[in-house]
Order: sequence, then C-alpha cells, then structure tokens
Amino acid sequence: MSTFDDYLATFDTEPGYLNWAAFGPLSTSVREEVFADADLLGTGRPSSLALVGERVGEAKELIAELLGAEADEIALQPSSTHGLMHALYGLSGAVIASTAEFPSVSLTLERAALASRGAVSPRWIAPPDGRVTTDAVADALDDEVSAVAVSHIDFRTGYRVDLAALRELIGPDRLLIVDAVQSFGIVDDDYAAADVVVGHGYKWLRAGRGTGFARFSVRARERIVPVLSGITGTSAAGLPADQLPEPTASAQAYTVSGPDTLAAARLAVGVRGVRDAGMAAVETGLAERVDAVIEIADRNGIAVSSPRARERRGGIVALAPQEPARLAAALANAGLVVTARGAAVRIAPHAGTDAATLELLDEALGAFGNETFISA
Repeated sequence: MSTFDDYLATFDTEPGYLNWAAFGPLSTSVREEVFADADLLGTGRPSSLALVGERVGEAKELIAELLGAEADEIALQPSSTHGLMHALYGLSGAVIASTAEFPSVSLTLERAALASRGAVSPRWIAPPDGRVTTDAVADALDDEVSAVAVSHIDFRTGYRVDLAALRELIGPDRLLIVDAVQSFGIVDDDYAAADVVVGHGYKWLRAGRGTGFARFSVRARERIVPVLSGITGTSAAGLPADQLPEPTASAQAYTVSGPDTLAAARLAVGVRGVRDAGMAAVETGLAERVDAVIEIADRNGIAVSSPRARERRGGIVALAPQEPARLAAALANAGLVVTARGAAVRIAPHAGTDAATLELLDEALGAFGNETFISA
C-alpha cells in the first residue's frame, strides 16, 4: 500500500461521522501510541520518562517541517487559544480582526486590549458573510495597524483566506497572525506567509485535546513581548530559583510550564501521519469528499453557503436549508453526526470518510427533501 493508503487505514469510525471540524475521533495510530507511552510512564523509571519526553522535540520538528519553519520557532501549547494569548498579549498597536471570528481570536484580542490598558487596540472589520478578503482588510489599514489576526478557514462557512495575498497586502512591517485549527493537517498552503501560526491536534489531526502548538517567526519574536513567559520560557539551566532570568530567544519563551508529554506524543503521531501521507494528498482526498457532499446537497435541493472552488475552502460544507433545526434532527435520526448552528447545518467530512457515510447523507437529505415537498 502507499503511505496515503496507510493513512486512510487509521480511520475506523463508524459510518455517519461528519463532524471532523468539531472533533476528530482519535486515530488507531494515536490510540496505540497513548497506550504504549502510558505504560512507559507507569514504570517511573527515568529512562522511560526520558523516552516519552523525546516526543516533545519530535512534535516540534514535524510541525516545523509542515509549516516550512525551524524547530526553534515552535512552542507546544495546551491549546491554540493559549498560543493566541501569547501572541496578542505581547503586541502593541492596532490589530485588525473580523467581528465574525471564532471567539478564540475575538475574545482573546478583546482581553488583550483590556490587559494592556490600550496598548493593544482591536480594529474590528465586518466583511460580508464573515469572509476576510484583502479588500476588507485594506479598508482598515493605516499606520497604527501592527498586525492582522485571522482564521485560515472560517468555522461557519469553510471560507479559506488567501494567506499569500494578505501577506503581500500588509507588507513586512505588520504581523500576520493565523489561527490554523481548521486547516493544519488538511490544507497544503504557504504557512510561511504568516508570522504566527497556531493550531490544535484535536480536530483534523485526530490527536485529542491538549495538543496545541504555535509557531513564532524571527520577526514575530522581535515584536511580540513574551509577557506570559513562565519557568520554561527562560534559558536558565534547571530551576531558576532566586533568579529572574530573561526569556529565551527561541519560541520557547512563549510557554508557561512544561508540556504534557503524552499530549506531545499524540500530536507527533498525528502530524507524522500527515507528513508521511503527504499533506497535498490528504487535501486532495478531502476535497473529493467535500465535492461529493456538495453534489449530494445540490441533487437534493439543499442550499450550500460554502465556497465551491477548492482553493477557497477546507473541509467544511455549510448547508442553508429553510428549516435548519428540522434538517439537523433528520440527520441525527439517520445516524449522522454534524453540527447545527443558527441558520446553518455544518457538514465536515475527512479524507477517510467512507462511501457508506456519504450514502447515509444522500439518503437522509433525499428523505428530508421529500418530506418538505409533501408538507408544502
């Protein structure tokens, strides 16, 4: 088998799961690693603890490889929000962000402004449909703007931001801060265009909670003060008791305490699976499933509010039926796991989504359409 076939073999969820944008059930390879490393930690032997601890460096190296960065630019975090806090709390100046952003961006930016007593100021924009385009950002740019914070893929519609175009627009004197929770591991893009990239392994990487990370480029480290830096963020050897050492020069400065080595192991396994399969191959496999979902929705007369062009989307398909609550209930009754939010029903397949799941979706949407026609 090819490495991509090996990757697909790690999916063993029951048919009907279409909620990968909310949570990725742990892969078989991640689960095997958890059991093995937990046994090692159960011994208490220094050699066993050190062996599991090596997963921290492994995870950093793998993430750096996929981001086109250096390992010393990567810091493991409990979550992507922790990474955003390190970035936004250490800034000064105006930061452009959409009012439709996921709260990990918008709330963190607002709290950073409060904590800084005005040193950081949100520059809110309200682009149509929440889609952050270069035109929307250009209208808010001025000399006070020091950074733009944006989700690579919009959690509501699946719209994919053009990172290269944003980079070109804002120039080298402003930072581009990207939340890649909905893209890292499934979208093969120019992540090096961003100065800060945060992610989490509990969705598309199928690595569980606690597997966050953040990349801080050299330019980011020059401009973001590590105000939340803790004991692990210094270059001091051992415990810096009776000392107040300076933050280290690497991305490790943006950490508070030691990482969870079991979480690092899960993250390393999840990222390695994507690296070995090829992120471009994973993206292509996912794009084919998304195409199939859109085709099923079209055939059954359900409106789709997500982008259709592959280069402008990720793994999210937002359905916009006339009766979203009733559609969500119909899908649940058919054994399909999705996310219902407001006027939309979010369908999120993965590269490993099987034909049986797509058939279930087709049957459920067809039955829903027939019921709607009859009731009308």
